[in-house]
Amino acid sequence: MHESYDYGLWLMVLFNVILFGAFVIGFLRPRKKYEWRTLGVFAAFIVALFTEMYGFPLTIYVLLSVFGSKMGIADPFQHVNGHLLGTLFGASEWVKLIICQLGGFIMLIGLIIMGKGWRQIHTAKGELVVTGIYSSVRHPQYLGLFLISIGMLIQWPTLITLIMWPILMFAYYRLSMREEREVENIFGDEYQNYRRQVPAFVPRFFYKRKKIDGAMEKDTI
Repeated sequence: MHESYDYGLWLMVLFNVILFGAFVIGFLRPRKKYEWRTLGVFAAFIVALFTEMYGFPLTIYVLLSVFGSKMGIADPFQHVNGHLLGTLFGASEWVKLIICQLGGFIMLIGLIIMGKGWRQIHTAKGELVVTGIYSSVRHPQYLGLFLISIGMLIQWPTLITLIMWPILMFAYYRLSMREEREVENIFGDEYQNYRRQVPAFVPRFFYKRKKIDGAMEKDTI
C-alpha cells in the first residue's frame, strides 16, 4: 500500500501543455499544413509527458506490475519517485532533485537558443541569415526544441515519451530538410555555400568564417 498519491493534478497537466505549446508555437510560427502536422507530434509528446508527471503515472504503474517489490520503492506514488532515472538506480531524494534540475538547465539552454534564432530570423525581413547563432548552426530553433525535449526526458522519462522521442526528432529533421529545399530555391548558390560550411544541428564553434565573393569560407584558428 502506498502512503500518498501525488497525482491526479489535471489542471497542472492542462496548464503545462498550454504553456509549452504556446511557447513553441510562438517561436516556430507554423503556417503551412505540414508544419502544423509536425507540431502535432510535439504536442502529443508533451501531453504524454505531463499526463504522467501530474495526472496518472502509467510508467510507474507498469513497472510495479512487472517488477513489484523488486523496484525497492516504499512509496511508489510519491511524486519524487516519479524521477525514474534516480528511482531505478536507488538514488537518494536529493540526487533525484539534482537530476530534475539538470533537465531544467538543459531546457533553459534550449529556450535561449530558440530565442536567439527567433530574433534573428524575424528581423531579417526575408534576407538570408548567416551571422550570429546562424554562423554556428543552420537550425537553432529546432536545436533548441531538441534540447528542451532532451531536458524533459532527463527530468521525467516515461515509457511513452522514450518511444515518441525518436519519432519527434525524425519529424523535425524531415521538416528542416524540406525547409532547406525551399530556401535553396530562393537563394540558390548563396545558400548552398552556407550549407556546406555550417552544420544543421550540432554547432561548430571552433573556427571563424569570412565572406569572400559572396561565399562562406572556413578559416581555421
